[in-house]
Amino acid sequence: MNNQKQQKPTLTGQRFKTRKRDEKERFDPTQFQESIVQGLNQTGTDLEAVAKFLDASGAKLDYRRYAETLFDILVAGGMLAPGGTLSDDMTRTEFCLFTAQEDLETMQAYAQVFNKLIRRYKYLEKGFEEEIKKLLLFLKGFTESERNKLAMLTGILLANGNISASILNSLFNENLVKEGVSAAFAVKLFKSWINEKDINSVAASLRKVGMDNRLMELFPANKRSCEHFSKYFTDAGLKELSDFARNQQSIGARKELQKELQEQMSRGDPQKEIIAFTREEMKKANLSEQAMIGIIWTSVMSSVEWNKKEELVTEQAIKHLKQYSPLLKAFTSQGLSELSLLLKIQEYCYDNIHFMKAFQKIVVLLYKADVLSEEAILKWYTEAHLAKGKSVFLEQMKKFVEWLKNAEEESESDEEEAD
Repeated sequence: MNNQKQQKPTLTGQRFKTRKRDEKERFDPTQFQESIVQGLNQTGTDLEAVAKFLDASGAKLDYRRYAETLFDILVAGGMLAPGGTLSDDMTRTEFCLFTAQEDLETMQAYAQVFNKLIRRYKYLEKGFEEEIKKLLLFLKGFTESERNKLAMLTGILLANGNISASILNSLFNENLVKEGVSAAFAVKLFKSWINEKDINSVAASLRKVGMDNRLMELFPANKRSCEHFSKYFTDAGLKELSDFARNQQSIGARKELQKELQEQMSRGDPQKEIIAFTREEMKKANLSEQAMIGIIWTSVMSSVEWNKKEELVTEQAIKHLKQYSPLLKAFTSQGLSELSLLLKIQEYCYDNIHFMKAFQKIVVLLYKADVLSEEAILKWYTEAHLAKGKSVFLEQMKKFVEWLKNAEEESESDEEEAD
């Protein structure tokens, strides 16, 4: 068997000397660092001149290879050793972010320097994000003033979309969180971000990278509560951020509650138990009955696999909702809750096209089951309906509403005769 194996061909002959330009250069940032430091020393505090120098130097120096060195010098004045201290054996400059004035205007000017540099040399974009992530991990190695400047700069860069909010992951580092460095840094960062844009910009960026529900992680586990977060950031002058975090936590709690209710219904748990559980959770989460009925409706409608045929889905929905009418009734003790439920039904039937023709039958069923009152239905019909599918649903309800009005008039005239 071995004899059949063919020997691999070998190349023989003269070996040519590799061209100088094809040889892999040894990583040696010394000369690069000296060139940048010298240029920054000449331009000094004139940031316009700094931007022009960096623009011109990119044609002569290897920015791609030495991106980390470049950004270290611009931020800290020299190359940073692990932990955030400056390397002793390297030349450094006194003209950098960390030695600049600690105010928003100066930080905005520095943000412009980085922005121009990255616009000119697009390949630096990824390296710059990596640099910011690294700098955030080194926060303990910097002075309070240096941290403040970095926080303001980062907030401005985030507000203008120069970097992704995913860099904030570094702030969830256990050591930074434990010592309160992350929370203090976040105050300065979010202040400059909101000053540059607004809370909506913060919310959109955090949602984009799935970090809108993670802000509590800026605190140690024993302080990770909505109350602590709210007090800390409100006291620091960031009530908008406190409100945003509270709202996000409330949304998260509602989603969890909806999921749990759905599972209880799918398992076929007794409705008495579901009602007791829901009341308890409603109290815990400080939810209004109007908010709760919306969660219950979504859970009820999500706990079953619906038929795809329009003519069969109405019958299926009526049967299902009849079963859960005691649960719906338990959380519609107020007129506003009934109206909220009606709007949820309208929205659901509009968004799920197979239910378009089922709207009137669902409303009538819930009226007969004492979940919806005639007052709520008439209010919905005359003034409180949504625009979604309005003409279709109002037409469907027309005869029933007329019947309700006539019944109401008859009732009133009977009462007058009795008087």
